[in-house]
Amino acid sequence: MPGKSKGGGLEAGPGRADGHPVEKVYFRCQRCAKCCRWPGFVRVTNDEITAIARYLGIDEDAFIQQYTRLRPGRDGLALVDKPNGECFFLDGNACTLQPVKPGQCRDFPNGWNFPGWRDVCEAIPIKMP
Repeated sequence: MPGKSKGGGLEAGPGRADGHPVEKVYFRCQRCAKCCRWPGFVRVTNDEITAIARYLGIDEDAFIQQYTRLRPGRDGLALVDKPNGECFFLDGNACTLQPVKPGQCRDFPNGWNFPGWRDVCEAIPIKMP
């Protein structure tokens, strides 16, 4: 059974009981925005805060006050949600922060994912050489 590889994508190969060669899969986003509606916290780093605030044309303190919340454990900031639970910056199926969206968003589902993500995500698996 394939497992999650550290560099993203799924991998199977050396070490597999059946001896088949390594198979890597990259998931191409279809912009279904279902990950943007999944409950949780979108972490933002200091560099991401700077980039997003600049993109929105506001100062960093205003961005922090208006668009972030303290994460559980008080270990950093996360983007706020709309009352319905989806990302505040989601407009239909479009990310209004697309050019500067946080790494957590950019890296899904290849850099990280959650149990059951394939049941909701429409990303297309592409076999890599």
